[in-house]
Amino acid sequence: MGYNLDFHCTSIIEEFNENYSSFEKIKEIVLEQLKSLLKNNNILVTAVEARIKAEESLAGKLELKGYKYKSLSDITDIVGARVITFYTDEVDKISALVETVFDIDRHESVDKRKMHELNSLGYMSLHYICRIPKTLYYDEKHPEINEYRFEIQMRTALQHVWANMYHDTGYKSGVEIPPEYLRSLTCLAGMLELADAQFSRIRTEINAYRRHVQSLVQDGNFDDVPLNGDTFKSYLEINPFARLTAKIAAINQAEIYTDNFMPYLDVMKKLGFKTLGDIEKMKRECADAAYQIALHQIGGTDLDIVAATISIQNLCIVHIIKKELGEAGITAFYNRLYGESDYNKTRAKRIMELAEEIGIGKKE
Repeated sequence: MGYNLDFHCTSIIEEFNENYSSFEKIKEIVLEQLKSLLKNNNILVTAVEARIKAEESLAGKLELKGYKYKSLSDITDIVGARVITFYTDEVDKISALVETVFDIDRHESVDKRKMHELNSLGYMSLHYICRIPKTLYYDEKHPEINEYRFEIQMRTALQHVWANMYHDTGYKSGVEIPPEYLRSLTCLAGMLELADAQFSRIRTEINAYRRHVQSLVQDGNFDDVPLNGDTFKSYLEINPFARLTAKIAAINQAEIYTDNFMPYLDVMKKLGFKTLGDIEKMKRECADAAYQIALHQIGGTDLDIVAATISIQNLCIVHIIKKELGEAGITAFYNRLYGESDYNKTRAKRIMELAEEIGIGKKE
């Protein structure tokens, strides 16, 4: 092997090679379980990875401190897994899930996030030393799969950046770093730690805002809700256009097919809508005329299927007519929905002719 190892450490290397397939199985089980936990709990992370320590790396470890290990079982990071999260609070959520699957060696596990003094900054990560319980997996021919321990590291993306930089420039270089560079590294650690905390805080506040908006929508307090992507999605959850759509579909006993309402968000913003209350006002003021347009458009046809968005489209058209934006306004409306084309001008002209015919206008 060519390593500078005594007989004891050489025997550990030999045991490692003899049981390599068992370590591969451990790695497979750990990765499978971690991915399953994250998927089943809807936790999105930046990475889930695992590795088996290379023989050269193990030999280097034994050359430095082989005296610490009585056997291969004493080395807890032969198999190492890592979960890199977006937010700090997710580290604790994932660790709680890991505890439900694997046996945790509390004595050997380390929470490096809690090891710093008030005036110190540095490497932050949660390290769990684990075993695979027999209730999860057991092969009587390979009992060592349940005996060997492995490591799971859990940290945020920013903590991962710090760890890689620190190991590359400091810990693993083997060279003492001058104080001025250590100070710069410490400053960087503080910035990353602060950024981590702020990202988590902002997400918490955004989630609280969304819950508040959903509550306002459910209670019908539409005037208090600004119109944006999040609020419009919450609004759509109460099916605000379903009644008018069903009434229009009933003209021909037509089937209603699901369609995407989100393109209308930009349209309504262009029309000057500021709150969900503005949409509700449009519904109150334009619903009858929107139905009349649909009645004249499809009443004399054999159309037996309509889009769910026919209601909001006709509401917007009536709103545009009542605001006296005319044919140009309706053309611009169609262009925003479907892209610019000469056909949109033709459609707009027909709509204006129909509106005049049935008496839809500002002074109706």
